[in-house]
Amino acid sequence: QVQLVESGGGLVQAGGSLRLSCVASGRTLSRYTTAWFRQAPGKERECVASMTGDGDSVLYAESAKGRFTGSRDNAKNTVYLQMNSLKPEDTAIYYCAATPAPIFSNTSSHYAYWGQGTQVTVSS
Repeated sequence: QVQLVESGGGLVQAGGSLRLSCVASGRTLSRYTTAWFRQAPGKERECVASMTGDGDSVLYAESAKGRFTGSRDNAKNTVYLQMNSLKPEDTAIYYCAATPAPIFSNTSSHYAYWGQGTQVTVSS
């Protein structure tokens, strides 16, 4: 089994930045597709970014393009989400997820492994 642990969330003012980290244990992530999802109260879970195992292919939600950057460090078995120019509407619990499937996906049901989430709150 793969365990995923997110960190890096917190409270920031609009326009600020956060870098989320997701450390995996139990398996290496080099051959996993990984993704960042977020979920705000009353809203369905939304994929923010997904990436292939080598990190060469990254797909972003329209709301994240130009502001968020997903990356991987396979040597550290860690995936990251750099979030810049944060807006109040970015407030949500952010989750990392992984699947052994060889192609990336924005569909939550394709991901078998999930972290516990980290809260991101952006004040106006």
